[in-house]
Amino acid sequence: MKTISIIFISFLFLTTVYGQDISKHRVIVLTDIEADPDDTQSLVRLLLYSNEIEIKGIVATTSCWMTNSIHPESINRVIDAYAKVQANLLKHDQGFPKATSIKALVKEGLPKYGMLGVGKGMDSEGSDWIITELEKDDERPLWISTWGGVNTLAQALYKIDATKSTQEATRLISKLRVYTISDQDDSAIWIRNNFPDLFYVVSPGDDYGSATWTGINTYVNGVDNTTISNSWIAQHIQQNHGPLGAVYPDVAWGVEGDTPAFLSLIPNGLNNAEHPEFGGWGGRYELYKPDFSGMKDGSSIVTIAPETRKIWTNAIDSYTPYIPNEFGRSVKKDTSTYLNDKVTLWRWRDDFQYDFAARMDWTIKSYEESNHPPVPVLIHPKEITVKSGTGFTLDAFDTYDPDGDNFSFLWFHYPEPGSYNKLITVNGAENVHMAYFTAPNVEKKETAHFILKVTDKGEPPLTRYKRVVVTITP
Repeated sequence: MKTISIIFISFLFLTTVYGQDISKHRVIVLTDIEADPDDTQSLVRLLLYSNEIEIKGIVATTSCWMTNSIHPESINRVIDAYAKVQANLLKHDQGFPKATSIKALVKEGLPKYGMLGVGKGMDSEGSDWIITELEKDDERPLWISTWGGVNTLAQALYKIDATKSTQEATRLISKLRVYTISDQDDSAIWIRNNFPDLFYVVSPGDDYGSATWTGINTYVNGVDNTTISNSWIAQHIQQNHGPLGAVYPDVAWGVEGDTPAFLSLIPNGLNNAEHPEFGGWGGRYELYKPDFSGMKDGSSIVTIAPETRKIWTNAIDSYTPYIPNEFGRSVKKDTSTYLNDKVTLWRWRDDFQYDFAARMDWTIKSYEESNHPPVPVLIHPKEITVKSGTGFTLDAFDTYDPDGDNFSFLWFHYPEPGSYNKLITVNGAENVHMAYFTAPNVEKKETAHFILKVTDKGEPPLTRYKRVVVTITP
């Protein structure tokens, strides 16, 4: 096996250093659908964002939970439900593709577990499709959103390595981006060992309790967990929400455990998928080689193996929520602060759950009866430079809401993504369109990330963001 070194500089033209991506992300999903109802749940949600994310393939695969069967028919069943609501979704956005075009993208991996399905003669419709998409004249990265086992991708990499020149293999593989929900077969560690520069986001191993992605369904003491409750899901997703709601199954283990693998691809003003360290709806990850000394085996057949390379993996946020205040200033800081990796995901959970609920409404309601997200508009660039110790103002005066709803502002410093990690507080009110800050005194150039959160007062309330990266010079 040749070791392929991948140079990522070629991707800089796709984004600014800190800016949002300039086009839709393209994605191929690998799903062990029917191993757990959460794959079906995640597929329902994904189809509701098919106007925002360019789906390039949905591949039925195996996993440690379903080692010798695949179920493309279950994928098609959800797409059939989508077909019945696509016309109504078009009342809200013209970007929703026809169901027939999505069905043409449903492919099959081999019904073999892990490395038993990797090697000479193990090509599948799914692995060949990954290569076909990579070879297209499209310079955008190709995201592999992995909800189960990853051996279909492993086989594509094996074939590329065996049949392409080193230069061509490097070019193709450098376009790959992988976000996988832990390790659900033994081909995952094989990929990371043999392709050491591949962009790979994962909480490794199968100890799911230690994984960032479980923040989507973790019950958190001291906060309102309503939006992941079964009663909330029944009311806002499943019942009286048309054909897609009708095929959304009850929770068996954890609700939508696979959804974080594509949440970071949704363009919401916060997400920047090329920079997992920035944080967003899919969580926040940093690039390092994790220490396995404290890691334990989970309940699957996947064996934990030490990492031989750096991966994008668990990172920690310190988070103190803002909560409603009944009198006076409309928000105040809570008295509890949370510090762990799951915080990086669940801190946004209400926002993306309400967004999902609104899109379920889009499947059955008119534009006038539904809510649509506000549009934050900065009156200055998303990247600014200020002098150490001086004051500066961030302003989103031109923000608007397409439905004419009232909306609320919230400005805050997000310390962890920047190089300057000490909290920079707002001078005065943080819930108005214009926020004042004082740059800290620094001895070298530093960066600080500031987030604007705009939430309307529609039903359900919807949120969009702007990220401003401030460079502070001595």
